[in-house]
Amino acid sequence: MNDRYSRQMLFKPIGSKGQAKIREKHVLILGVGALGTHTAEMLVRAGVGKITLIDRDYVEMSNLQRQHLFTEEDAQKKWPKAEAAKARLQKVNHEVEIAAIVGHADASLLESLLQDVDLLMDGTDNFETRFLLNDLAQKYRIPYLFGSCVGSFGMAFTIIPGVTPCLQCLLKKLPLQGQTCDTVGIIEPTVQMVTAHQGAEALKILSGNIEAVRKAYVSFDLWHNEYVSLKADALKDSQCSSCGYNATYPYLQEETGLKVAVLCGRDTVQIRPTATKHLSLEDLAKQWRSAGFMVGGNPFLVSVVVEGKRMVFFQDGRALIHGTNHVDQARKMYHSLIG
Repeated sequence: MNDRYSRQMLFKPIGSKGQAKIREKHVLILGVGALGTHTAEMLVRAGVGKITLIDRDYVEMSNLQRQHLFTEEDAQKKWPKAEAAKARLQKVNHEVEIAAIVGHADASLLESLLQDVDLLMDGTDNFETRFLLNDLAQKYRIPYLFGSCVGSFGMAFTIIPGVTPCLQCLLKKLPLQGQTCDTVGIIEPTVQMVTAHQGAEALKILSGNIEAVRKAYVSFDLWHNEYVSLKADALKDSQCSSCGYNATYPYLQEETGLKVAVLCGRDTVQIRPTATKHLSLEDLAKQWRSAGFMVGGNPFLVSVVVEGKRMVFFQDGRALIHGTNHVDQARKMYHSLIG
């Protein structure tokens, strides 16, 4: 197998010793969409020992523009993303052990998988799940590679528990865009740029070159030719509930995250965040109209029709998804519009 990895081993910071370390490592990738498929393929080609893929969704035609590993046949059959990715990756490198989990990743499931995980990689599309990953990383002292992209804008940050600020520390000081791929779109080079950062950081960590890890938060806009690298050390908060001296890991508690309930007899799912979001209904309405959705409402709520289903959002972040009683579908639709 040395011929297979010879070019990677010729790179002196990795070498034969680093390659041997990579071969022993286990990486968990949560979300097998644009980010997850790119990083999974990179790691499989690099010779990582084991990858666990987790995703609750299935392949759709709109995924094929940017999500590697999937085919038109996968979309026509609505194949689960985790299983479709596993099948493709096993053909790329049969030496890598690949586990595919089709389902919703909650704290209970993830904690049951972390015993031998060496790295957590972000392939998700919402910050509810990212904050969950962040708390798991801090509690179990596992490095976590955060990445996010929408339109031509992307960002990446390497989180080393006990050393760097965590995601909560970071986002207390840096604004979020509040946009999603379903509302403003995305171009594939944005995905490639984010995953290039994630992939490079993964190789540093997995090969034992922790001292080479980037200490800065990176963001960029490929369309407007902007690139920002911000030193993040000063953002670490000693009082942070996720990584501070008295950490409580709030996103691992049952009362946090989205609350989802099927309303009896109404073919409707209600979704509400534990903490009030204070949504700007006017901004959401403008954003959704520009995306081509049918939008209505009043000063107290805004409604939008997506894929034949009517969704009603309130200022406190609560939403009613009409026309379905499937909680996973409702959760997916909620995140596609709110992020």
